[in-house]
Amino acid sequence: MSVALFTHPAVLAHDTGLGHPECADRIRYLLRALEAPEFSVLLREQAPMAPVEALVPAHTQAFVDSILALSQDRTTYIDGDTVFSPGTLEAVLRGAGAAMAAVDAVMEGWAKAAFCAMRPPGHHAESERAMGFCVFNNAAVAAYHARSRWGLRRIAVVDFDVHHGNGTQDIFWPEAELFYGSSHQSPCYPGSGAVQERGVSGNIVNAPLAPGSGGVEFRAAWEGRIIPALDAFKPELLIISAGFDAHEADPLAQLRLHEADFTWITQALLAVADTHCPDRVVSLLEGGYNLDALASSAAAHVRALMRL
Repeated sequence: MSVALFTHPAVLAHDTGLGHPECADRIRYLLRALEAPEFSVLLREQAPMAPVEALVPAHTQAFVDSILALSQDRTTYIDGDTVFSPGTLEAVLRGAGAAMAAVDAVMEGWAKAAFCAMRPPGHHAESERAMGFCVFNNAAVAAYHARSRWGLRRIAVVDFDVHHGNGTQDIFWPEAELFYGSSHQSPCYPGSGAVQERGVSGNIVNAPLAPGSGGVEFRAAWEGRIIPALDAFKPELLIISAGFDAHEADPLAQLRLHEADFTWITQALLAVADTHCPDRVVSLLEGGYNLDALASSAAAHVRALMRL
């Protein structure tokens, strides 16, 4: 039993325009890194399309309908950062579909973990709002799918992207049995993620990091705040929002992580999963905008998921 890798060529057709940091080369560079011989045992799977009804309850029906109504014949700017191009709808439906299929893979037992190399990212998408490059919230869709298909109750999403996942927090806020834990740079986009933001029952745990923070501060935040809360939550499924833009080389923020830090956090999260939900770990690509750093960091993360 190995790690499943979900991706699809359709994500390359999500066209954000010249110079946009969230570009198709992100996936090309990442997948090239995963062609190394050590990754030959990955179970390489094509991401399916999510059925539209699976996007609810992570999103409201009105919001989903508004996205489906966007023209697929021209490019629309949902906001200054978030692009909907002729290829976007298939890409975002396959992103959500990959997350759902990854949950099925670990629940069916034919993969011990899964990584979804998809774009655009999802963790900024709120229940009624697309923003920050994100259209649908793949992590939240995966959590509700795990609940509806597999009957799981305590589902955790943990997020080490440099930007706070305001969308996941928004969706999980009123759900006592859904946990969201995040480390992120603050101040930074989108401006949320204060320690005081705790959800309906303390199910939200934020660990903001000052600009310039590196591995020492990052590890202290997880060891001192997020991991103890995650352990106490006792998840039945662990979903990772795996953003690699906290890397020192990333152009969009000012944290100073390296590949070894992404290996460490992956191993630390697997240790919690081994206690509460062994072989039930799903990882979803979020940010990461220096192409070389993204590729090497994602490779370190997948290597750790494979327990190499």
